[in-house]
Amino acid sequence: MSKTLRSLRQQRLIELLVERRKQAGLSQAVLADKLGRYQSVVAAIESGGRRLDVVEFLELAEVLGFDPHEILDLVRATPRRPA
Repeated sequence: MSKTLRSLRQQRLIELLVERRKQAGLSQAVLADKLGRYQSVVAAIESGGRRLDVVEFLELAEVLGFDPHEILDLVRATPRRPA
C-alpha cells in the first residue's frame, strides 16, 4: 500500500471537505466549535497535514450535512496516481 497523505485521493477529499464547509457557511473556527475541537485541528486537516479517521469523517458529515457515501464515491473516482 502506498503512502496516502499527499496522494491525489487525499487532496480530493480535502477539496471536497473544504467545499462542503464553505457551502454550509461555516468558518474553520465555527466548525471546530461544533466538533468540540480546536480551529488548528480543522486547519491541519484542510491543509493536508493531518488525516481523518473514519469516525471523524462521519462526524464531519453529520455537522456539515453531507452524505459520506457521496464524498467517498467522488474520492474513489479520483485516480490513484497522476496520469
